[in-house]
Amino acid sequence: MTASLHRSMAPATWGLLILLGFIWGGSFFFARVAVQHVPPMTLVLFRVALAAMALHLAFGRMPGFYQTLCSRWRELLVMGLINNAIPFTLIFAGQTKIGAGLASILNATTPLWAVLVAQVFTTDEKISTAKLIGCALGLAGMVMLIGPAALGIADSPLWAKLAVVGAAVSYGFAASFGKRFRDVSPRITATGQLTASSLIMLPLALVVDQPWTLAIPPVPVIGAILALALVSTAFAYVVFFRVLSIAGATSASLVTLLVPPAAILLGIVFLGETLSSTEAMGLGLIALGLLSLDNRLSIKR
Repeated sequence: MTASLHRSMAPATWGLLILLGFIWGGSFFFARVAVQHVPPMTLVLFRVALAAMALHLAFGRMPGFYQTLCSRWRELLVMGLINNAIPFTLIFAGQTKIGAGLASILNATTPLWAVLVAQVFTTDEKISTAKLIGCALGLAGMVMLIGPAALGIADSPLWAKLAVVGAAVSYGFAASFGKRFRDVSPRITATGQLTASSLIMLPLALVVDQPWTLAIPPVPVIGAILALALVSTAFAYVVFFRVLSIAGATSASLVTLLVPPAAILLGIVFLGETLSSTEAMGLGLIALGLLSLDNRLSIKR
């Protein structure tokens, strides 16, 4: 008997997911550059505050924009906490000690947490054989793709790795919680949660980092912060909430499996890097995992 399956994502939704993978693939690089000069909480504040201001300027004239923000402020505050403030801080703190590659593979555990959280807190996205197999294949592909030697796992402190895993757990909760915004425009949801997370991070950054005492960062770092805020956050979240409203929590969380291969493919296209046979096998496992999670593989009981 065939397992109970949800409908597969449309090609247009897959296109948005792949685009998001490339955008967030670059975010780990930008963060790694910036966090060497800017403390994690201050970097989070810059990221969310600049992104929020950009979205307010872009979408603030939409009919009912601020009325919706005011009526849903409690939910947006929770979303800003678990989808921005907590995970961004944990990832940036971890990236003070680990590289972008290791951070991205640890972040790729998000679909696992999203499946587990959805099993407990939702009624329409229960664990299936296909989802479990898909998560396992995807994570195996990540390990094969990047490789222990390239990641420098032996040299990385445990707390830094656990911090990034903690961010993935927070994202898992955010994926399910974000489903309550299906009736809200993705532009409003993105703006609201980034505004809320800015309000959360402002006092924390002022008390912990005292940013007025910091030196002005170099121009490349300022560029990385702007790219992190405007491209990898403001624009990316509009795309993310669009995918979330169309395809659901588990499917939206697949983007974390696309981030590391997206970074490698960007290197091939723009830097002339090559793809080894091991990396090609890793990409193949990820593709199988995505197909399984999207229920395009027939899973028999």
